[in-house]
Amino acid sequence: MIGAIVGFGAEARILAHTGWRVAMAGGRPERAEALARGMAQDGATLLLSVGTAGGLAPGLPPGTVINADGVWTPDRVFACAPFAAPGRPGLIATVDTVLADARDKRALFERSGALAVDMESVGVARAALDAGIPFAVLRVIADPAERTLPKATLTALDENGGIRLGAVFASILRDPRQIGGLIRVGRDTNIALAALKAAVTAHTTG
Repeated sequence: MIGAIVGFGAEARILAHTGWRVAMAGGRPERAEALARGMAQDGATLLLSVGTAGGLAPGLPPGTVINADGVWTPDRVFACAPFAAPGRPGLIATVDTVLADARDKRALFERSGALAVDMESVGVARAALDAGIPFAVLRVIADPAERTLPKATLTALDENGGIRLGAVFASILRDPRQIGGLIRVGRDTNIALAALKAAVTAHTTG
């Protein structure tokens, strides 16, 4: 059984017909780890961190698929198991809060060399290591390294991976200048989700 940890609902829906067990961490690293541990205890033979990510390496556009070969932390790199899906090899980093500012993305890239950043993969890696089972990471860049995200995205997800529309609208009311940026985020996220669906389909049918 593959146990897949995603961040939010749109990612989970892409996996609905894979036969994998899927859980949403809602952008909370500690929840991702707890869910992954539960899947391992329930008999998962592979843990998978899958979904969208923020770009760290310059020049990678939305829709770039990363089939990671490792998860970077300041203390160590967790080696990923091979996963039969198309994608660019490289490192993924994990953070505790949304990395929204392009300057912060650049700083993390210079420190880690990671291609992209998410909020779940380190927790999945730790759970897999403790359970003695392999793990893989399949991530697709939604926001490129050069882009700073609108403030509304910082509180967009609830703890279950749903969209907090009230919080998003409240942020827009405080700063309507975000609207153009949010439209661009939505467009790029759709590009990333389409690429994710294609990569998952290639794995399940290949």
